[in-house]
Amino acid sequence: MSRLFWRAGLALLVTACAVMSAMAAERSAFDQKTFAEAQSKGQSILIDISAPWCPTCAAQKPIIEKLAAEPQYKDLAIFDVDFDSRKDVLRLFGAQRQSTLIVFKGSEETGRSVGSTDAGEIGALLHKAL
Repeated sequence: MSRLFWRAGLALLVTACAVMSAMAAERSAFDQKTFAEAQSKGQSILIDISAPWCPTCAAQKPIIEKLAAEPQYKDLAIFDVDFDSRKDVLRLFGAQRQSTLIVFKGSEETGRSVGSTDAGEIGALLHKAL
């Protein structure tokens, strides 16, 4: 009997994980075509400019991931921009530093933050994309 409960519990956990991942925001490397498509759809967008060596960026990542898993951000498109290798994208957005977060609602930039690791501030910024 306990084996049956264990299997049922495992099945429930797998199903819950699948549902949660379906509700999470979509994160991908920045691509101009995909970004333009998201803008044309009026989608909520976060541009996350970071560097692997940046401690501020490392502190931002789990905050963004936690917020992006919330239901209101299920349609948020998150585009990662590598600060060291994507200077073309930095120029496009006028970004001068890593740890820069920029939000859009469609084609309109609705907010920007540089260097914040405060969950409340990042949450308020993401809310501006809704």
